[in-house]
Amino acid sequence: MSQRTEFRIPGTTQLRARAAVLALGLGVSAAVGAGAAVAADAKPSAVALPASAAVSVQQQATAQAKAAAHSKSETAAKKAAAKPAAAKKASSWVDPVKKYKLSASFAQAGNLWSSTHSGQDFAVASGTQVVAAHGGTVVKTGGNGAGDGPAYGNAVVIKHGNGTYSQYAHLSRVDVKPGQVVKTGQPIALSGNTGNSSGPHLHFEIRTTANYGSAVDPVAFLHSKGLNL
Repeated sequence: MSQRTEFRIPGTTQLRARAAVLALGLGVSAAVGAGAAVAADAKPSAVALPASAAVSVQQQATAQAKAAAHSKSETAAKKAAAKPAAAKKASSWVDPVKKYKLSASFAQAGNLWSSTHSGQDFAVASGTQVVAAHGGTVVKTGGNGAGDGPAYGNAVVIKHGNGTYSQYAHLSRVDVKPGQVVKTGQPIALSGNTGNSSGPHLHFEIRTTANYGSAVDPVAFLHSKGLNL
């Protein structure tokens, strides 16, 4: 029977023990480190931008804020500018009829009038819609020229501001009454051939009073209001 002889180097056992403890410690550290890394990955990360990048982002935000403020200011300015334009449009004058041909003019001489022509004729077919050339209050309507004489046939007179009146004559039908307030462009009658008329048309006057004898050149007046007849 043989005997096994072991040879030990002094201090070897202690070195091995220390190595084992050290290895165990490294393993624990590695495990803890890995767990910490996983935990860190599980949380939202906040990345700190370089100083130059942070400044750039701030400058961009400031520029966008200024652009938004400028756009808002421009929109407000456009709305403010649109208000006077809308008010001007609402107070404008319009043609009393559409698709017309100018015929007898103001102050024209002829055997159809006792003196000279007191208005401007718009040649249109009977039944053409007649509108208020400007907003105002109806002061006279009816046959016999609404009181101005049979030569006018059926007529309407509207009072406007600043001592201005408009008259519409030779109508086939009247659709408004005295005291009625009308708007610019509102239908008031249908054209016709009533009274002293040689054919269907609208006789239109601008007056300084509601009555015959105070007429002024209606074409020149409407031109002054921006209309191109």
